[in-house]
Amino acid sequence: MSVRHDAGFEPGGDWAAELTELQARRQSALAMGGPEALAKFKASGRMNARERIAALIDDGSFHEMGTLAGKGHYDGEGHYKHTDPTNAIVGTGRIAGRKVALHVDDFTIRAGSSEGTIADKWIYIERLAHQLRMPLVRLVDSAGGSVKLLMQIGGTKIPEYTTWPTQDLLQTVPVVGVALGACVGQGAIKVLSSHFSVLVREQAQVMAAGPHVVRQAYGVEVDKNDLGGWKVHRKSALVHNEAADEADALAQVKRFLSYLPRSVYELAPLIDSNDDPNRADDWLKDAIPHDRRKIYDPRKILNAMFDRDSLFEIGRWQGGSVITMLGRLNGVPVGAIANDPKSSGGAMTLQAAYKMERHTKLCSLFGLPVVNFVDQPGNATGLEAEAAGTLLGATRVGEALAACRSPWVSILMRRCFGMAGALHGPKGGDRLNHRFAWPSARWGSIPIEGGVMAAHKAEIEAAPDPAAKRAELEAHYLAMTSPFRTAEKFGVLDIIDPRETRRVLCDWVEDAWYVVQGHLVGR
Repeated sequence: MSVRHDAGFEPGGDWAAELTELQARRQSALAMGGPEALAKFKASGRMNARERIAALIDDGSFHEMGTLAGKGHYDGEGHYKHTDPTNAIVGTGRIAGRKVALHVDDFTIRAGSSEGTIADKWIYIERLAHQLRMPLVRLVDSAGGSVKLLMQIGGTKIPEYTTWPTQDLLQTVPVVGVALGACVGQGAIKVLSSHFSVLVREQAQVMAAGPHVVRQAYGVEVDKNDLGGWKVHRKSALVHNEAADEADALAQVKRFLSYLPRSVYELAPLIDSNDDPNRADDWLKDAIPHDRRKIYDPRKILNAMFDRDSLFEIGRWQGGSVITMLGRLNGVPVGAIANDPKSSGGAMTLQAAYKMERHTKLCSLFGLPVVNFVDQPGNATGLEAEAAGTLLGATRVGEALAACRSPWVSILMRRCFGMAGALHGPKGGDRLNHRFAWPSARWGSIPIEGGVMAAHKAEIEAAPDPAAKRAELEAHYLAMTSPFRTAEKFGVLDIIDPRETRRVLCDWVEDAWYVVQGHLVGR
């Protein structure tokens, strides 16, 4: 086990009594909720809080803080007997040699309730993460508040933590929230107030209130997984990723942090890449089907563009028409965005807009250049899309792009239409609209198919063969939408062979990294 609290010193000398008491107090903390509670927790198939810490951080690197905090018990003469420890374990450790702050719930003590701890303790580690500029990882397993607090303080309190630097943290260091059990109320906020969150399927739930509160308030019986489990958050898009088990969740935390700097005041780590920046996979020439009615696999294309095995997807099951990832180009960490025609035809839905907005903000905040692979038919349309406020989502994407500081390049692969198509990258002011296109790309204010029917409806319906007439008109307009005509007017930087794309991007990212360094100097 990687967690150590002392060097195995024997008490002795003039302070032997005090050192013996120190060891006893530390042992009380290590006992957590006690043998019975730990055995019950283990029987549920879950790691306890200290086992989770050991599984996450480098061996022997955990330095605990506030170990002695809790409720002390004394005999009639005032001599120390034992301590009921708090259910928040905090400290610092290392992941792949890089320092992180840890805020970990111990469910074996009063179900990890936020009222079963000393708030100053967990707030301190979060303040430390902010002020010392190190990433913060929250391992959350908390039943939320408890009415038993009334008995402890003899009254109620206004629900606030005035010294908790939640928003300042999010603007300074990477914050990760991991849902490992029932994360209710404040526990849910700790998961969601993050740059990356992950939930263990079938084991964890993230919700404002649990089934008992819902039953009392609404008279509805509901299972906790139906209320806040992974199926719910595929729809809500509140939690970024899912994990098969705890080991998978912790591995995702490590992977996410590997792309990011310690804080906004530093650069993300570069690594040596053994993947040839000039690699050109021949199948890419036919990656986009010539028949525009056929779809393709954008993830296969992305894997060919970035360093091998370097892609980490965020939000796989939400807003499926947009793909958001972190990856590397010749060892440089970057953000990746792509449209997926297999979901909603690639159109910008409300969830997809939210997903693109948050990924743009993440990359901008932490200095990651962005590559956008564009196949955007436009905003989602229809009654449901309009009622959902999809256009507001697209507007927010525009706001995020306008504020984005990241170097940005767009690869127009297929479609780029309408308002959503215009949001393929930052533009205006001093921003270069740096973009390349493949020969398969087409763009405009409206897709040809829908545009022809709207503009020539009467002519098509009056024709002896309406289908043939429509096909004739579409072919006529398609001839005018060739990307080469736009390139003639320098409306796009260049048309490139898809097989050249990795080379172009690796060349671009070298210059983009200089820009990122320049922005850092200005902070």
